Amino acid sequence: MDTHRDTHVGAVLSPLGAVFGTEEFPASAAGYRGLLAWAGALGTVRRAGVEGTGSFGAALSRYLLTQGVEVFEVNRPDRTDRRLRGKSDPFDAQNAARAVLSGRAYARAKSGDGPVQIARMYKLAKGSAVKARTQAINQLKAVLITADPALREELAGLNNPDLFRACARFADDSKNEEGEEETVLQATRTTLRLLAHRIEQLTEQIQDVERRLALLAERHVPQLLAVVGIGPDTAVTLLITMGDNPERMGSEASFAALCGVSPVERSSGRRNYRRLNRGGDRQANAALHRIVQTRLRFDPRTQDYCERRTKEGKTRREIVRCLKRYAAREVFHLVRPTQP
Repeated sequence: MDTHRDTHVGAVLSPLGAVFGTEEFPASAAGYRGLLAWAGALGTVRRAGVEGTGSFGAALSRYLLTQGVEVFEVNRPDRTDRRLRGKSDPFDAQNAARAVLSGRAYARAKSGDGPVQIARMYKLAKGSAVKARTQAINQLKAVLITADPALREELAGLNNPDLFRACARFADDSKNEEGEEETVLQATRTTLRLLAHRIEQLTEQIQDVERRLALLAERHVPQLLAVVGIGPDTAVTLLITMGDNPERMGSEASFAALCGVSPVERSSGRRNYRRLNRGGDRQANAALHRIVQTRLRFDPRTQDYCERRTKEGKTRREIVRCLKRYAAREVFHLVRPTQP
């Protein structure tokens, strides 16, 4: 399937690669049912390759999974192939199907129908609120730089919380009597008051979302919170990376690759070399980095490991990379216990 905001284009291929047909359907519940009915009329649908399972194709992927169809994430077609063959929605849909048949598309789609999807929504709200609050704080301090000296001296020496509370208490003196012109000082105090109120509102939103995320982590992954270096925010970030259906990952190595902590082979001839993996989920990679840094400060076991590897000639950067790989393994087996 080649997915878009309003329409999806499907292509059905046989196990040998023959194209049975292509068709366009609306991106709606009725369209999803129509697409599966059309494909089912051409044969038994076992696997599906969908572009954008985390964006335009998210709802379609969830529907197909509920109907027993195995869904795989398909990356966009190779640019060389596009230059040679051109670009069209039917071509993209056929390329998606061929990627599944050939095995190039092997990453199973996240189900997105459980607590992980709830956590993803909360993290989205928190991220935008944090970004907006940072912007408001920077604007408030920029206004102070050019403010009247008397006003700057009045607010000098205050830490951030006290500064925001002081600005929020400014009176709204911009409403002058008829015919009286507003001064720059009055406009400055009004701007500081509005920005301070905005910061307080965003802080309340962030704290509310953090409370919800902490409850979600305590309810669904309490085993992660018992591990050294893992707090609610880190646990939720790693849980989002694994998805509501962690069984789609066959091994802890696949989770490490998903987090970007698995080394990438770069050997040639007699030179055996592995470079840093710059792919994967960078949020999960940052979460593993926070775990390692916390353990290096407080965990005796990690400190002993660091000391031993340092004596072997490893640099601190190399040791951190090894520890991130071990942390990914530990998290994987805690969230998805190995089946007998």
